[in-house]
Amino acid sequence: MTSLKSIFPLVIAATVGAGIISCGGNNQEKDLTKSGLDREAFQNEYNGKATDLYVLTNSNGLEACFTNFGGRLVSMMVPDRDGRMHDVVLGFDSVTPYFPENNQTDFGATIGRYANRINGGRMIIDGDTVILPQNNFGHCLHGGPAGWQYQVWDAVQPDDSTLVLSLVSPDGDNGFPGEVKAEVTYVLRSDNALDVTYTATTDRPTVVNMTQHSYFNLSGDPSNTVHNHLLTLNASNFTPTDTTYMPTGEIRPVAGTPMDFTTAKAIGLDIAADDEQIRGAHGFDHNWVLDTEGSLDRAAARLESPETGIVMEVFTNEPGLQAYSGNFLDGTMTGKGGKAMNCQTAICLETQKYPDTPNHPEWPSATLNPGEKYISRCIFRFSTAE
Repeated sequence: MTSLKSIFPLVIAATVGAGIISCGGNNQEKDLTKSGLDREAFQNEYNGKATDLYVLTNSNGLEACFTNFGGRLVSMMVPDRDGRMHDVVLGFDSVTPYFPENNQTDFGATIGRYANRINGGRMIIDGDTVILPQNNFGHCLHGGPAGWQYQVWDAVQPDDSTLVLSLVSPDGDNGFPGEVKAEVTYVLRSDNALDVTYTATTDRPTVVNMTQHSYFNLSGDPSNTVHNHLLTLNASNFTPTDTTYMPTGEIRPVAGTPMDFTTAKAIGLDIAADDEQIRGAHGFDHNWVLDTEGSLDRAAARLESPETGIVMEVFTNEPGLQAYSGNFLDGTMTGKGGKAMNCQTAICLETQKYPDTPNHPEWPSATLNPGEKYISRCIFRFSTAE
């Protein structure tokens, strides 16, 4: 059933539309979002549930567009140093390319039940061995092949800057124990920050590790690589991986390695370094151990585009951050505006518990028990370089 609140995106989309197009050859005008999206292209159905487009704006003219299919950020319009607006995330012009039968992608997705990898798709919870799908090099990745990024979330938009998405994940969903009730709230704040809050509860012991999986290119042009983007990570250590992208269990200092982003460095400087970790991942695809101690007042990451001067800072209460430099984009998928998405034309900065945490009890726990509440925060704050 469609609630009155679910109609709200149509009003917002109409009021913030930045242009019109003719369709059907009859001069019929159609409202588009600032990023050029047509809401009708996102109104579909998947597994019997309706999908739609939701548009958030703030007082400074920023715009964030979401679909409730996978809780995905579809576009993010922010100003450059000259005040010109750019869409800084990769994605598609309609909802159907996000469907898993068309593309197995995580563009812009809300990931769950467990972001990143679990070794061999096995873990022990409450004394029981849990068997999960093995959908990536023999491991369980991002909750399995039918993870939350491929499910339709219930959506409520209480105002023009807030979107609340909710999902009930049944006991046994992709093999995970316990019924989990999850919620993610996106708020486009007046300080040009996209503030993301994840919450979840369970009726049985389980694991929860949610993240936001947007592919960022702050040049606003997905034809460009992110090699010249300047990246800073507030992390003195990282978790090395084996040839299947699984953490070895070691926590290794970044000093003297290509993984050292403790001061601003161009992503492309070491992306092809003669280093075992770089060769194995074909670039960067690792978890950094943050030095922020869960403080939302200390930036976990900073990304800057020299072309536009756009800066994005990432804040989180989580202990880890996965930086993935789009190494497996290969140009076969066509994104918004008909542009191919080529290798290393974006970077993901995914706040998280460490990969395979359920099999490493010495690491910060991802276990959620009945009576507890999972709370995770991630803030993407946009500005321009001085």
